[in-house]
Amino acid sequence: MSPRTNKPHEIVERALELSRADGCVVIADEQSTANLRWAGNALTTNGVTRGRTLTVVATVDGKEGTASGVVSRSAVIMDELEPLVRAAEAAARGAGPAEDAQPLVTDVPASQDFTDAPAETSSAVFADFAPALGEAFARARAGGRELYGFANHELVSTYVGTSTGLRLRHDQPNGTLEVNAKSPDRTRSAWAGRSTRDFKDVDPTALDAELAVRLGWAERRLELPAGRYETVLPPTAVADLLIYQMWSASGRDAVEGRTVFSKPGGKTRVGEKLSELPLTLRSDPNEPGLESAPFVIAHSSGGDQSVFDNGLPLAATEWMSRGELKHLMTTRHSAGLTGLSVAPGIDNLILEGGEDRSLEEMVAATERGLLLTCLWYIREVDPATLLLTGLTRDGVYLVENGEVTGEVNNFRFNESPVDLIGRATEAGRTEKTLPREWSDWFTRAAMPALRVPDFNMSSVSQGV
Repeated sequence: MSPRTNKPHEIVERALELSRADGCVVIADEQSTANLRWAGNALTTNGVTRGRTLTVVATVDGKEGTASGVVSRSAVIMDELEPLVRAAEAAARGAGPAEDAQPLVTDVPASQDFTDAPAETSSAVFADFAPALGEAFARARAGGRELYGFANHELVSTYVGTSTGLRLRHDQPNGTLEVNAKSPDRTRSAWAGRSTRDFKDVDPTALDAELAVRLGWAERRLELPAGRYETVLPPTAVADLLIYQMWSASGRDAVEGRTVFSKPGGKTRVGEKLSELPLTLRSDPNEPGLESAPFVIAHSSGGDQSVFDNGLPLAATEWMSRGELKHLMTTRHSAGLTGLSVAPGIDNLILEGGEDRSLEEMVAATERGLLLTCLWYIREVDPATLLLTGLTRDGVYLVENGEVTGEVNNFRFNESPVDLIGRATEAGRTEKTLPREWSDWFTRAAMPALRVPDFNMSSVSQGV
């Protein structure tokens, strides 16, 4: 019997009926994907996939506290439910009391579409995009460029049911487009990417035009030494840095003295000014074009998420307001431990408060400096300062007297995003962007370009 024969809400209800634990959470994720890949100005592959993952969380009360057990399996059908539920209960009984134990969430209105069929994507999502991609191939071929890349669209319908009566549903579309343009001799390369919900707001011919300009810049090649340079970071690079900062903004870790947001004596930097620019860093599940789950979906406990918080409503949260740190991420448990307000993570990130200036206008106002394309291979060096290292990729350009005059070598950088925010002298217009480094995990971001007067290019890299 195909897993698709059983409706996901029926799977959730049956798993809850089978539960013998004191508490139970069941999460069904129905996923479908469609993709296109191309190389050398021609489509190479396309495909559509579908799948289901079921997660059962069992909670068992004991004299010393409540224990939890979590088991996840894919392609589950009705006949396989009872062994899965029993496995979760056995895991809970074999575990010690859960440190993050809280009463399961109650009194959240049910989703009206909880019993509806899951949303699904298909190759039809590319109905308008594919012909435009063909036009981009023709333009690139005529201009002596080769286009490589992929387009991926995913739809995940998540059903959450609990023994306390929650019946919640969220459909999450997620689309990414990445394009590399190369010269025929492969000595020059440029990259552009976009995030989208439905591929109706992305134009491959516009991306090709953007890439053609960058390949033209790269016809002149210069070598620069390592050092500190005035640098204009585009929105994608800003997103990659600030997403890592958000992932490192644990309230509990800060109180325990382990992060850049810690202060002596078990205190945090909440309330401290991080930037003189009036920048606000925020998340909002209802942000237009960046909509994400309006309630907690936690398949496991750890860091700043807790299975006990499943279904907890999420609200717009300002992490930084006009340069001042306002919140750090917490669960209900860690908020109680630290005295911080409850602020679970939300699956989007927006930085705003800059001037209404485009990236091109910021470049035009640069006397001498560097323009980056994107960052990659980002790794943490020192959690106490959130010092990160990584490489530039697919184009570092020299700007002189407001014009790009050539491409320079790649660099390894050493920078802390928290420090960068404090040193930035200009922020531009906020726009939706695709974080290149973290696009497998996080795609819903809107960022401005940032001007940093002394970005630390710590060494020359041979990376491309």
